[in-house]
Amino acid sequence: MAGLNGKAPYQSRRTFAIISHPDAGKTTLTEKLLLSGGAIRAAGQVRARGERRRARSDWMKIEQERGISVSSSVMTFERKGIVYNLLDTPGHEDFSEDTYRTLTAVDAAIMVIDAAKGIETQTRKLFEVCRLRDIPIITFVNKIDREGRHALEILDEVQEALALDVSPQTWPVGMGSDFFGVYDWQQKKFHTSEGERGGAYAETRDVSGLEDEILTATVFDRIMDELTENVELGAEGYAEFDRESFLEGHLTPVFFGSALRDYGIEEVLDFIAAFAPPPHSQPATGGRTIMPEEDKVTGFVFKVQANMDPKHRDRIAFVRLCSGTFKRGMKLKHVRANKQIAVSAPIFFFAEEREIADLAYPGDVIGVPNHGQLRVGDTLTEGENIHVTGLPAFAPEILRRVRLSDTMRVKQMRQGLQDLAEEGLVQIFKPDLGSNWIVGVVGALQLDVVVDRLKAEYGTEIGFEAVPYNTARWIETDSQTLQKMIEAHRMSIANDRDDKPVFLFKNAWEVGHVTEKFPDVTFRETREIVYEA
Repeated sequence: MAGLNGKAPYQSRRTFAIISHPDAGKTTLTEKLLLSGGAIRAAGQVRARGERRRARSDWMKIEQERGISVSSSVMTFERKGIVYNLLDTPGHEDFSEDTYRTLTAVDAAIMVIDAAKGIETQTRKLFEVCRLRDIPIITFVNKIDREGRHALEILDEVQEALALDVSPQTWPVGMGSDFFGVYDWQQKKFHTSEGERGGAYAETRDVSGLEDEILTATVFDRIMDELTENVELGAEGYAEFDRESFLEGHLTPVFFGSALRDYGIEEVLDFIAAFAPPPHSQPATGGRTIMPEEDKVTGFVFKVQANMDPKHRDRIAFVRLCSGTFKRGMKLKHVRANKQIAVSAPIFFFAEEREIADLAYPGDVIGVPNHGQLRVGDTLTEGENIHVTGLPAFAPEILRRVRLSDTMRVKQMRQGLQDLAEEGLVQIFKPDLGSNWIVGVVGALQLDVVVDRLKAEYGTEIGFEAVPYNTARWIETDSQTLQKMIEAHRMSIANDRDDKPVFLFKNAWEVGHVTEKFPDVTFRETREIVYEA
């Protein structure tokens, strides 16, 4: 089936994530990108959404109360013939595991940096994940309408701290109280406000260059001198944009802007349309590589979300399509369960809003309603027994025993914890001895979210109490050695939700001691979520 300009439909897909440190402005940028798109994709058409354009991507109550993103969300919209699948990820480091898995489902990423703070801890961590996966990065330096660091200083930091070539595409014309707009030195355009300086973006004016009267008559002389110096140094000191180097993850184009005041939004979307990659190939078991142009449908679950609509107690699996043309109602093989499932009500997302997905192509993300059959890491195919690989699970850094307020609600508590574990919010461990489950998380804020959601969604109040363990490791060994170790350390052995054996360690010394005691055993800090085909 032909798509844009006679190309296959998947070639018009751009699936990307937004990554940043908390408070860099990621959620604001997400919403402004959606507003600029102005529509969502619904049954193959573009339909204006009116008030829904202002819908927040942070839809959970706890997100709105605390002003943070704690769950990945997916938003699909169409603009100028390009279908954008935007995956908004948690900025808070306590939810990094959800972010890592979401990054397995994208082809590019926008890295948001606060102009006043530069590269921050979580930004660096997320960048390294992108680098491991060779994900091309577009850098958006945000909040230039406020007082911040010099543009050249920020560029140098990105280049040196991340060992990444930078290619500035735009320059700020002043900052803070002297902010006049953004200069696109490649396209010779001046993006500015109307009336007083520092206002919201209102118009783009074509200019002949830095000497154009449109600039010189508007901007203070000292700001023009600085801009001229920036452009000259930028042309000489930084790399020219090279698409091949960008796609290989060696070079990042840099845009300066203000998400709050709408500067840089259109430029980033146009850049993604022109230069970001269409859907890429996906590795799978057996040395198989799934190509987007293949006829047969394959897709993998990178996220599960329970209770997006509390009225319906629903459960949605987020599926990234890797190949083929998906049609509503088609039957796909659920490889782990070795059975066919009919996907009769697939959906596209616009934050918490939904549209039925009649057709979808590689690069698209569809939601598949289900009653717990689908887990993170599952693969759906048109019959082939393969699993997409590369989805990670990480050893938790905080372990707590669950304390239930009302013992009559054990069933509801366990169902809730299972659901949240399958979302990737927490990990649950069932000790060999004792009936109380242990919850494992990367950061303490996750525990607050667990308490909040169990109360709101499952009517169950829980608390947590300390355990004598501070980390977990997955066990890999033969059955004979495993049994011997279990007998020697039964108090420390548990199983995760997939019944994989786990050793609960008290401290780093015990990790070293037990490792030395059982040299035939491998204790892993991460494991790949993949099921036997």
